[in-house]
Amino acid sequence: MKLSELIAQNTHMKFATDAGVRMHALLRMVTLDDAGGDRGDAELVARIRANKNLIPFFGPNSRGEVPIAGIYRGKFISRRIDRMVVDPDARTVWVLDYKTDVDRVARREKYAAQLREYMTLLSEIYPDFTVRGFILWIHDWTLERM
Repeated sequence: MKLSELIAQNTHMKFATDAGVRMHALLRMVTLDDAGGDRGDAELVARIRANKNLIPFFGPNSRGEVPIAGIYRGKFISRRIDRMVVDPDARTVWVLDYKTDVDRVARREKYAAQLREYMTLLSEIYPDFTVRGFILWIHDWTLERM
């Protein structure tokens, strides 16, 4: 590979990483409120409201950037969950991870493994709850259950 190709590849990767960091920061600020008190970037709020399945992840019972740590497969891990909802009435925990990739296949197994880590640790914290994991594909705003 030529040096110019390596530089171009690195520049592209840095741009993608920076875009993902910016999007995470913007989504962290979004909170939906049926009483008319939505907060955050208006365009993002509109996109989220357009998909009724996303609304609970940004509602008043949701939490963003949730720290989680524990032993997974004999190894200590420490992570942050992008969005999480605990519904005690339905005895369900929902986990949402944002991904900015356009190609859903390239890193799917890596992302699925990440969600399995979250779900396993949350199952230990909430032993009588069902834990469900989802990816929000930011490039087209689709929600995929893992």
